[in-house]
Amino acid sequence: MAAWLKALSNPHRLEIFRRLAAGCEPGATCSVDDEGSSSVGELCCTVSVAPSTVSHHLKELRGAGLIQMQRQGRRIECSIDREALDGLTRFFASLSVAGAKPKSRAAVRRTR
Repeated sequence: MAAWLKALSNPHRLEIFRRLAAGCEPGATCSVDDEGSSSVGELCCTVSVAPSTVSHHLKELRGAGLIQMQRQGRRIECSIDREALDGLTRFFASLSVAGAKPKSRAAVRRTR
């Protein structure tokens, strides 16, 4: 989990991941053959950074196990690793406790 969150701590990587995840329907298996994938060139057009920087961010996301990449001819297709997305969903869902009362501002200040 720490590796996933570290990889997503960069705003550009988070945006790339978000764009790829938007094409991956909940409960579906996403692969490079699905609509839930984008080529590196397509991602460069949607994120306002240089193509070499996008490549670096993709390498970091792939290294963390958040995305998969597959070469198809001259194109490199990128897609979300569905297990990672499900793991992140379970992690954040486990943080919300049903019926828990939010702390008052005074209580939050005392815990800092």
